[in-house]
Amino acid sequence: MKLVCGVDEAGRGPLAGPVYAAAVILDPGAHIAGLADSKALSASHREELAGQIRERALSWAIAFATVAEIDSINILQASLLAMRRAVEQLHVAPGEVLVDGNRCPVVAYPVRAIVRGDCSIPAISAASILAKTARDAEMLRLHLLYPHYGLDRHKGYPTAAHLAALQIHGACDIHRRSYAPIRRLLAP
Repeated sequence: MKLVCGVDEAGRGPLAGPVYAAAVILDPGAHIAGLADSKALSASHREELAGQIRERALSWAIAFATVAEIDSINILQASLLAMRRAVEQLHVAPGEVLVDGNRCPVVAYPVRAIVRGDCSIPAISAASILAKTARDAEMLRLHLLYPHYGLDRHKGYPTAAHLAALQIHGACDIHRRSYAPIRRLLAP
């Protein structure tokens, strides 16, 4: 039987923090009920499912691309880089890699992009959940270092509260300088 690896990313839209990706090869003999696109699940349900995925998957890996990499190569290329890093960390070789979206990272296995795959392919749903929970955990860690931005609430997305905090406190090293709101803020 050909093992399928699902891949997805989390954090392309935020103004702050790294972009995360996960790769998951589910065990065909260990069903996980409730897998869905991470955005359709509550935070507590995502955490519960993430634990089950880590326990039951044949192999899984989480990787990221830094803010500096995002600013250097752009968010699309940084997302693909994080995806490639996640696939390369798997300890089981997949027969095929299925990626959520319309672009594929360069990996050593057959790879295919599936638009809205996080809603229809369980392995991609699992990757979506691991990427989202890992990124959210990182944003909570960064909130402890930079509490005045409210990262615990908006996870770095360009909410009114985050934009207001940026006006008061300016940008710091976790902010993506290549993103227009940050670029405008830093312009002389």
